[in-house]
Amino acid sequence: MKRFLIVTLAVLMGVSLITAVFAQGPTDTAGTSQPSKKVVKKAPAKAKAHEYKGEVVAIDAAAKTLTIKGKTDEKTFDVANVKMKKEPKAGDKVLVKYAEKDGKTIAKSVTIQKAGKKAPAPKEETKPGPSPAPAPAK
Repeated sequence: MKRFLIVTLAVLMGVSLITAVFAQGPTDTAGTSQPSKKVVKKAPAKAKAHEYKGEVVAIDAAAKTLTIKGKTDEKTFDVANVKMKKEPKAGDKVLVKYAEKDGKTIAKSVTIQKAGKKAPAPKEETKPGPSPAPAPAK
């Protein structure tokens, strides 16, 4: 019985090694200098992220869209999957990072821009005026 198990185990090991050799595929034994053709699978192209700055013109809560007016044109963004810290209002300046997919502009993030800070007025330095003339000696 032991002998039967040992022989069976040896045959199974031999078969497993042979199948591994056939799984490698054909090798170039002819000595040709042509490189073998390898199939390289490319990952699907990711949508390139874009940025758009402008002022909020309209918000459609039902359609989950946001219309932004930039310097030259207006764009409408799908904001269904965007989590915003604060909801923008009409007139707010925003920065939208988005991608174009299937002909739609899908927002990735919407950031409300702070109002441009004005430069502080320069402080007036108190310059010492002309020193008073010394009193005439008597």
